Amino acid sequence: MTDFRPDPAFEAGSVAAAEWPLCHVRLQDDARFPWLILIPRVAGAVELEDLSVEQRGALMEETVRAGQLVRRLGAVEKLNVGAIGNVTAQLHVHMVGRRRDDGLWPDPVWGRGPAVPYTADERARLLAVIVGA
Repeated sequence: MTDFRPDPAFEAGSVAAAEWPLCHVRLQDDARFPWLILIPRVAGAVELEDLSVEQRGALMEETVRAGQLVRRLGAVEKLNVGAIGNVTAQLHVHMVGRRRDDGLWPDPVWGRGPAVPYTADERARLLAVIVGA
């Protein structure tokens, strides 16, 4: 896990939130949805196959953990999980909390409308929840 750096593209729309055993965790700065991004700290990883068997298992456990945490960050009826990577090739997993009344339901959230950044107070509150989890 040495030589790991998150792609600079993540800086534009998310904030560093925590370091878990495998993943660097970021909070997507979009108040429309409770949303975490998990980035395995494995240099050069682009696809799941770039992780060892043990790392893939750890990523699954951290993905489940992220889903549980997203439910604590906001009202959630359904969890959307995605590892698309078309814009940022570095391997990362999105965990997005959705509701039937969220404005984009049932469509995907990616590339849909401008993000609504959190207020400084709300961002700090959410980061405290993430760090404490």
